[in-house]
Amino acid sequence: MRVRVATTAFGITTALLAVPACSTDTTGSKHQPSSSRTGMPTEAAQESAAFSSAALESRLLDPRDLGSGYLPKPERPAQHDDVTVIGCPALSELGGDAATGGTLTFPHKAKADFTYGGSSSEISEELYSDSVNKLSDGIGRIFDAMAGCPAYQVVSGGTPVDVTSQKLPAPTVGGDERWSLLLTFIAGGRSTVVKQTAIRDGNLLLVVSGSPALVDRHLDKALAKATATS
Repeated sequence: MRVRVATTAFGITTALLAVPACSTDTTGSKHQPSSSRTGMPTEAAQESAAFSSAALESRLLDPRDLGSGYLPKPERPAQHDDVTVIGCPALSELGGDAATGGTLTFPHKAKADFTYGGSSSEISEELYSDSVNKLSDGIGRIFDAMAGCPAYQVVSGGTPVDVTSQKLPAPTVGGDERWSLLLTFIAGGRSTVVKQTAIRDGNLLLVVSGSPALVDRHLDKALAKATATS
């Protein structure tokens, strides 16, 4: 039950990121993501070609990078349960139906999931590539929405999941923009705590999610491998 709850929640957060940035903006003002920004994107960075999915795949961490005790987690079949978000209008407006997708719909993407030590501890790494503005607006909107709702409920396939979110200080590991949240999911009397951190470096977006200790342990090496020039 604990793993299922966490997986369901990841699908909600990552799929909602794919909603176009202009879909809920009726004022004409530019969205300013709640992040740590080290500098506005340069014109050269905006014009850089996106990485292919194959190139992103080669930049993911693998068990050799993680060390002993980590095993790849088999991919779950796609689920298509109806999803309803209660108590967080910002997430509802982004579109609860999109939550069944499980990954962002940016055109170039790669993902790896691992379990650790035969326990319920897990870590997930996702890489995406698109234009700087699309990545920045997409990830900023979902983190802003979740940080703005300290408590809400998600109902997926008839199963209610209570969610609390806490905005964390952005990591100082590098990149152009950074976001981080601590999420707690409660269902069936069991709770799961998940840390979710995103870093945009140029036209590459890294999202690392999972047990807080594992995210902290491997975030540096995930970013270093994802952004390596050789």
